[in-house]
Amino acid sequence: FCVDKIEQIDYKEVGRLRRYVTERGKILPRRISGNCAKHQRQLTGAVKRARYVALMPYTIE
Repeated sequence: FCVDKIEQIDYKEVGRLRRYVTERGKILPRRISGNCAKHQRQLTGAVKRARYVALMPYTIE
Protein backbone atom coordinates (compact mmCIF):
# COMPACT_ATOMS: atom_id res chain seq x y z
CA PHE A 1 0.00 0.00 0.00
CA CYS A 2 2.90 2.34 0.63
CA VAL A 3 4.33 1.56 -2.80
CA ASP A 4 0.99 2.27 -4.50
CA LYS A 5 0.58 5.51 -2.47
CA ILE A 6 -2.77 4.38 -1.06
CA GLU A 7 -3.73 6.44 2.00
CA GLN A 8 -6.93 4.69 3.08
CA ILE A 9 -7.84 1.03 2.61
CA ASP A 10 -11.49 0.68 1.65
CA TYR A 11 -13.42 -2.32 2.95
CA LYS A 12 -15.54 -2.36 -0.24
CA GLU A 13 -12.53 -3.27 -2.42
CA VAL A 14 -12.93 -7.00 -1.82
CA GLY A 15 -10.64 -8.00 -4.69
CA ARG A 16 -7.72 -6.14 -3.15
CA LEU A 17 -8.46 -7.46 0.35
CA ARG A 18 -8.59 -11.09 -0.82
CA ARG A 19 -4.88 -10.98 -1.66
CA TYR A 20 -4.11 -10.52 2.04
CA VAL A 21 -6.29 -13.39 3.26
CA THR A 22 -5.31 -17.08 3.16
CA GLU A 23 -7.36 -19.70 1.35
CA ARG A 24 -8.79 -20.65 4.75
CA GLY A 25 -9.91 -17.08 5.42
CA LYS A 26 -7.23 -15.94 7.87
CA ILE A 27 -5.55 -12.54 7.56
CA LEU A 28 -1.90 -12.83 6.50
CA PRO A 29 0.64 -11.54 9.03
CA ARG A 30 2.78 -8.53 8.31
CA ARG A 31 6.00 -10.46 7.80
CA ILE A 32 4.40 -12.45 4.97
CA SER A 33 2.27 -9.74 3.34
CA GLY A 34 5.04 -7.12 3.49
CA ASN A 35 2.84 -4.29 4.77
CA CYS A 36 4.04 -1.57 7.09
CA ALA A 37 2.52 -1.46 10.59
CA LYS A 38 0.12 1.38 9.75
CA HIS A 39 -1.29 -0.28 6.66
CA GLN A 40 -1.47 -3.70 8.34
CA ARG A 41 -3.72 -2.21 11.04
CA GLN A 42 -5.90 -0.56 8.38
CA LEU A 43 -6.01 -3.81 6.41
CA THR A 44 -7.07 -5.82 9.46
CA GLY A 45 -9.86 -3.36 10.21
CA ALA A 46 -11.01 -3.33 6.59
CA VAL A 47 -11.11 -7.15 6.38
CA LYS A 48 -13.05 -7.38 9.66
CA ARG A 49 -15.48 -4.71 8.46
CA ALA A 50 -15.96 -6.44 5.10
CA ARG A 51 -16.69 -9.70 6.93
CA TYR A 52 -19.20 -7.97 9.20
CA VAL A 53 -21.13 -6.50 6.25
CA ALA A 54 -21.03 -9.90 4.48
CA LEU A 55 -18.78 -8.82 1.61
CA MET A 56 -16.24 -11.49 2.62
CA PRO A 57 -16.81 -14.81 4.39
CA TYR A 58 -15.38 -15.46 7.85
CA THR A 59 -14.21 -18.92 6.83
CA ILE A 60 -13.81 -20.44 3.40
CA GLU A 61 -14.80 -24.07 3.14
